[in-house]
Amino acid sequence: MSHNEIYKTNNASATFDHDQGIEDKLGDDAIDVVEVNDVREPGKPQVIKDAVWGEVNPDEGPNYRGLGFWMTFILATKTQVGLGVLGLPAVFNTVGLIPGLFLVLGCAILTGWCNYQLGKFKVNHPEAYSMGDVGYIFFGRTGQLIWGNIYAVTLILSAGSGMLALSVALNAVTVHGTCTVVFVAVAAIIVAILSSIQTLGKLGWVGFVGFTSIVLSLITLAVSVGITDRPAAAPQTGPFEITVKLIAYPTFIQGVSAFTTVLWAYGGSNHFLSLISEMRQPERYQRAMLYSQVVITVIYVVFGTVVYHFTGQYIASPALGSAGPLMKRVCYGIALPGLMCGPPMALHLGVKYLFVQILGGTRHLAKHTTVHRVTWYGLAAGCASLSFLSAELIPVFNNFLSLLGALVVSLFCIMTTAMMWFYDNYKTPKRTRGWYIMVVVAGAAFILGVFTLGTGMYASITTIVKSVKAGNTTAIFSCKDNSGSVKH
Repeated sequence: MSHNEIYKTNNASATFDHDQGIEDKLGDDAIDVVEVNDVREPGKPQVIKDAVWGEVNPDEGPNYRGLGFWMTFILATKTQVGLGVLGLPAVFNTVGLIPGLFLVLGCAILTGWCNYQLGKFKVNHPEAYSMGDVGYIFFGRTGQLIWGNIYAVTLILSAGSGMLALSVALNAVTVHGTCTVVFVAVAAIIVAILSSIQTLGKLGWVGFVGFTSIVLSLITLAVSVGITDRPAAAPQTGPFEITVKLIAYPTFIQGVSAFTTVLWAYGGSNHFLSLISEMRQPERYQRAMLYSQVVITVIYVVFGTVVYHFTGQYIASPALGSAGPLMKRVCYGIALPGLMCGPPMALHLGVKYLFVQILGGTRHLAKHTTVHRVTWYGLAAGCASLSFLSAELIPVFNNFLSLLGALVVSLFCIMTTAMMWFYDNYKTPKRTRGWYIMVVVAGAAFILGVFTLGTGMYASITTIVKSVKAGNTTAIFSCKDNSGSVKH
């Protein structure tokens, strides 16, 4: 038996050393061994032929197939666990603790199924790197334009939202130490630098730091609200009573808003095709997603329940201020690395989508040529600038992002993954009972996606109209504090 073996996955042929262990080589969905022999001379680099990147040679270009199992788990988890989790206590207050927990678990199961279907689709269509490619597979060039443009625009705007979130943290830590535009500009520079890291394998360490800091910040907040005398949003003198509602009766708009808030907290599926495409062993994606989904759900349930129990109706906005001004600064300080590491992931994937569209099929895609470098770093700088300008120039930016969020989560995370199952399985000649069950499941998921799309956009548009009529819009390039640390 030779020292190296070639195992063929449905994504690409790749080389694995014996000392990686048989589990690493076979994973969950690997198929038969196609060849056993020495595939490279000593001292020569491993070359992988990939359906997306073409020939990947780490000595001649970025290693676009260098993402390991645990880094995949970290990046998948970090793309979903951000400060959006801080909205869960408010969700529990809106719908009640018991319905809120069922909502979290329901969204976990729904998005878990969607993530699984996405992985199966990637196996059948290894050329798919992003949602734009999925649109092309479905409907040709028209589908690519629709899916791809929505995907790229949303990622760029999401990075802009992350820049604003980082400026909020800097304002909170420094108690509005300088003009907010300066903080947003600093955030934009940080995001541009980190997003220009060329491979997800290297960006994984950024995700690890970010995930760790966010979790530590959430733990600090949960402990703080448990030991403080009274929540920051409660009356600071006299008697007060914390009300924890087991079941509440929200209005239709409030209920839809609560549902989309939880769904958005699980809305990272649109990034996962890119993760699979850069994994060393794509067949291990399903296991990484399962681990990620379990960890995320535990964090959401524990954090949301604990904070809601101790704050009740007095959950502050932003929620990191629920334990008072001092702990607000401490929590934001701990969360700073996570806020610095989240937006680069979104911008990186937006840049890489455009990068693959421009250089795909050419020798410049996976080799360190001048065209490769100029295109990559130019796109990173240009997209970071667009993110910065969108955050500063759109007067109802956060509400506008909620509108896009309703569109993206519904379209990409639910409807598109349901369509993936129909695309690959609807013409199956052998229609068993299991096939009919899956037709019902995929159809129900698609209908739920359409419902979420319609109601989510209606709620977001209603909120935007009310904000504009009430004059609650953000001035262009405003220096005002956006963290609530300074009373205007």
